[in-house]
Amino acid sequence: MSYQVLARKWRPRNFASLVGQEHVVRALTHALEQQRLHHAYLFTGTRGVGKTTLARILAKALNCETGITATPCGVCSACTEIDSGRFVDLIEIDAATNTGIDNMRELQDNAVYAPTRGRFKVFVIDEVHMLSKQAFNSMLKTFEEPPEHIKFILATTDPQKIPVTVLSRCLQFNLKQMPRDAIYAHLGHILKEESTASEPAALALIARAAQGSMRDALSLLDQAIAYAGGKVSEEAVRAMLGAIDQDYLFKLLDGLARQDIKAMLAVAGEMESRSLSFDGALQDLATLLHQIALAQSAPEALGPDLPERERILALAQQFDAEELQLYYQISLHGRRDLPLAPDEFAGFSMSLMRMLAFRPGEASADAAPVPAKKRPEAPIARDAGAAAPGKAGARSAGAAASAAAAAFDGDWPKLANQLKVSGFARQLAQQSELRGYDDESMELGLAFSAKHLAERTYQDKLRAALQEHFGKPVALKLVIGEISGNTAAVQAQSERQARQGKALEAIQGDAFVRDLMDTFDATIVSDSVKPA
Repeated sequence: MSYQVLARKWRPRNFASLVGQEHVVRALTHALEQQRLHHAYLFTGTRGVGKTTLARILAKALNCETGITATPCGVCSACTEIDSGRFVDLIEIDAATNTGIDNMRELQDNAVYAPTRGRFKVFVIDEVHMLSKQAFNSMLKTFEEPPEHIKFILATTDPQKIPVTVLSRCLQFNLKQMPRDAIYAHLGHILKEESTASEPAALALIARAAQGSMRDALSLLDQAIAYAGGKVSEEAVRAMLGAIDQDYLFKLLDGLARQDIKAMLAVAGEMESRSLSFDGALQDLATLLHQIALAQSAPEALGPDLPERERILALAQQFDAEELQLYYQISLHGRRDLPLAPDEFAGFSMSLMRMLAFRPGEASADAAPVPAKKRPEAPIARDAGAAAPGKAGARSAGAAASAAAAAFDGDWPKLANQLKVSGFARQLAQQSELRGYDDESMELGLAFSAKHLAERTYQDKLRAALQEHFGKPVALKLVIGEISGNTAAVQAQSERQARQGKALEAIQGDAFVRDLMDTFDATIVSDSVKPA
C-alpha cells in the first residue's frame, strides 16, 4: 500500500478522538442527544484546528444507520463511505474555487432533491467567506426556509467577511487553537502507535512550531521522521526547523543585563554562522521575556517542570518590570520590521542595540548629602556650623541645597517634570498629586484608574529621584483614592488643549483660509489642525 501521511491517517473519526475542542464537542453532543438539530452550522477557527474534520463527524452523526447519535458506529455503510469520501449525500464545496452565483444556483437546484442514501443531504462549504456578495444573496432564501432533509455546515477562517444576514441564520462555533500541551501529548501517542522513537524536547519543539494547528504539527512530524531517518531527536528537529537553542537566548539576556553589547553581538554572530532563524529568535526571545515577567509578578504561573525555571527566576532578579516590558515590545517590533531590514542579521542586531539604547535610565543614589527641603511656610534651617570647618566646598553645597529647598513652593507638577526619572516611574510622578510634605517625607495621591503605577519598583525609582533632587533620603507614601486633579499630566493636557485652541483660532482667522471657505463652501476639519 502507498504511504498515507499522518494528518490523514490520524484524522479523528468521532467526537471522542477530537483533540482540544471539548467546548464544541459538548454542545454538539447535547444537541444530538436531545434531537435539537439546526439547519445550518458555522465552524470558525484558524487553519488546522479541525473545522472540516468536525463537519464530517457531524455528517456521520446525522446519517449513521443506527440513528441520529453523538456516537456514530463507524462501521455502517454511511459511516465508512463518509470516512472514505464516497458518501453521495455529503457534498463538499470549496468556496475558494466556486465563488460565483452560478455555483450557488447549482447547489440550490441540488438541494430540492431528497437524499439518495442517507437521512440528510449535508452540504459542507469550506472557506465560505470567499463567496461573492451575489452568491451569498442567492443562498439566503435556502438558508431562511431550508427543506427538512437539508443540513448546511459552513467552515471559515475569516468569519468577519460573512454577511450578518448569513451569520444570523447559523449556529456558530468557534474552534480554538490547539494548546501546546495537547499537541505534545497527541504527537507522543501517535509515535507510540507508529512504533517510532522520539525525544520529549523534539516533540515540544514541533508543538511550539505548529502554532496551535494540529494539522501543521502532524505535517512537521512527518517531515521530522523523514529528516531524522528514524528516531525523532531534538538535534534533528532543531536543525530541520532552524530552531533557536534556549542557551543562546539566556546568553543574550545575560549580556543585556551587563550592558555588554559586544557579548550580545558575538552571540548573534554565532547564530548567523549556524544559519538559525532570526525571526524565530525574536519570537522565542519575546516568549522568554514573558516568562521572566511572570516570574516577577506570579512565579507560581511557571510550571514546576519547566526545564529553564531556575535560570528564568535568576534573570527575574536582574531586570525591572519596566525594562522587561520595553524589551518585549522591541522584540515584537523587531520581528515585524525584520523583512524591511537590509538583511536578517542587521535587523536582529539592531533590535539588540535598540534594547540597550532605550534602556530606562536609573536615578543616581550617590549625590552629596545636603539639607532637606522644608515646607514654604516653615523657616529654612541655615546652620553654618553644619559644614566642617575649613571645607568651603561643603559650605557651597549646603548653600546651594538651601537655595533649592527655598525654591520649592509645593508645586508638585513642576517638580514632577524636573525629576530625573523615566518610564512608568515618570508616569507615576506625572499622574500623582501632592497631599503633603515635611522635612523628611512626602505623601502623594494616585487615582484608582492609575493604580497600576503603584508597583514597588516604580515607587523605588521615584524615591531615588526625589533623593537626588532633595539631597537626602525622602520617605515616600502613596495613597490610592480620589484626587482633585492637580497633576503634571492634567496640566500638560490642559496646555495641549489651549495650544490646540489657539491653533484652531489662528486657522479660522486666516484671510486665505476664509477665502477658501467662502469660495468652495469648505469647512475646517478641527482634528486635522496641529499646533506648530
